[in-house]
Amino acid sequence: MINREDMLALTRRMTVKRTSITRIAGSYMDEEGFSEGTFNTHFQNLSPAEREKNLALAKAVPFSETNKNLKEYCFESEKDQNGKATVNPMRQLLIGMRNCGLKNDALMDTFYEVIGEKYQTDSSYAIYVFHDRYDIPAKGKDHERLGESENVYEYLICVICPLENEYEPGEPECGFLFPAFLDGGAALNCVDIYQQNTKNPHTELKELLGCRPVDNRR
Repeated sequence: MINREDMLALTRRMTVKRTSITRIAGSYMDEEGFSEGTFNTHFQNLSPAEREKNLALAKAVPFSETNKNLKEYCFESEKDQNGKATVNPMRQLLIGMRNCGLKNDALMDTFYEVIGEKYQTDSSYAIYVFHDRYDIPAKGKDHERLGESENVYEYLICVICPLENEYEPGEPECGFLFPAFLDGGAALNCVDIYQQNTKNPHTELKELLGCRPVDNRR
């Protein structure tokens, strides 16, 4: 189960003055899943108005209703011809994207291509990816903050939004937080998937990530 307080700890920092998001990258996709243009820039290079608008998109994922609109999943291992477990390729791709802080355009293009092949829609859409580093505050037994700890939670937020106008994203329809934030750190084998419409979700997102629900984890 996702801890609501963990998600609120992330969203409280998603303001223009407090954000530590380092980079934003994305692609504008046509209804057939082909990219019509990409961007990749340092987040602080955006104007305050642009930062505020994009923070609202990123915040939609962790601020959504936990364990309903935002659910925890774990990556499934694939098997080779001999039945041996192999590395989940999407998990490795996401780790690579996180480790380079979204600065590797080849990895980003591969990510957009995978989504374009699987995502189901009849209109154009945008894929936005955010990279952030959260210095987890150290707390005493009384839960009072002691200062910045040595633990850093480095993560990605991805949102997929319909395009309302040319290059103007609407509210995110789905997305994810990777890796999952669990027990004060990164759970690299888990991902939290967001669905705006739980009655008609984009189940293909779970399939393209290659993951399954986590039940009764705690």
